[in-house]
Amino acid sequence: MRKRIPLLIIAAAVIVSAVVYPKLPESFPTHWDMSGQPNGWSGRLLGAWMLPMLLVVIWAFMRVLPAIDPRGSNYAKFGGAFEAIIVSLMLFLLGLHIIMLRAALGYPVAMQRVVPIGVGVLLVVIGNLLPRARPNWFVGIRTPWTLSSDRVWEKTHRFGGHVFVVGGILIVLAALVMDQWAQVVLVTVIVLCTATVLIYSYVEWKREQSPAGVSQ
Repeated sequence: MRKRIPLLIIAAAVIVSAVVYPKLPESFPTHWDMSGQPNGWSGRLLGAWMLPMLLVVIWAFMRVLPAIDPRGSNYAKFGGAFEAIIVSLMLFLLGLHIIMLRAALGYPVAMQRVVPIGVGVLLVVIGNLLPRARPNWFVGIRTPWTLSSDRVWEKTHRFGGHVFVVGGILIVLAALVMDQWAQVVLVTVIVLCTATVLIYSYVEWKREQSPAGVSQ
């Protein structure tokens, strides 16, 4: 059943686009700056169907990953988390699609607040799922050090899960209490989270290379 959820998400995106398509203007915003002002537009055809097609591509790619990954057998060890990551990402994109179409129809949308909240929630969800990921070449925190050591992979994903959860909560709180700074907080937190996890994975790998680390 859970493998059908992505198909239902795709169907929802297609139905939404089909229903509102006749009402859409010939051109409407599909990108906004950090203050929530539109700074990029697309034609009706591309704007209405871009995200549904992206959802299809993501779903198809995720379905073939276990077959093309040299460590594909590990996917069975975190199958539930893998499916949940797919669903959470696709739900985020579906929500973004609906919000974008709502804005195109002339309804007020505070993009400077809505997008950071969505990204923050996504980080919290993925952060909770990361510790369950097993070594592979496509899903998770893939650095030269996590890919070279299963131990470093496991420790980095446990640590990274906590970091992403905290980062996601900070982003959501910033969007709720000071939306004018939400985008700045969003970018800053993502950069800091990424740098922290990268440094941690390297430090753990270096520790493993030392004689004391080998005996741990």
